[in-house]
Amino acid sequence: MITIIDYKMGNLRSIYNAFVALGCEVKITQRPRELSEADLIVLPGVGAFADGIQKLKSLNILDALNEEVIEKKKPYLGICLGMQFLATQSHEHGVHEGFDWIPGTIEKIKPNKRSPLVHPPFL
Repeated sequence: MITIIDYKMGNLRSIYNAFVALGCEVKITQRPRELSEADLIVLPGVGAFADGIQKLKSLNILDALNEEVIEKKKPYLGICLGMQFLATQSHEHGVHEGFDWIPGTIEKIKPNKRSPLVHPPFL
């Protein structure tokens, strides 16, 4: 079963509908204990890093994520913000701690003539 974490940010329904269209069994949850039933954990997201981390903390789901993904090696799909959380920290609107599953930081892209910025920079 694919379990999508609902932390009130992002494109939850479109991700859910895509998996259903592929014939997958899908569950949406906010409950940490339900991650143990998942075959794959999906964390979608659109929005600011700090807001997302705070919402995940308010669900008390970070320990369960660490247990299922890092300790038990359960597959994890982070989409957009859900992928950015994997880093050690983000510098979007201040410095905020991530999951630290992949050492590194999320930083503002510095545009140049060869690589123009294709979206508005965060402040």
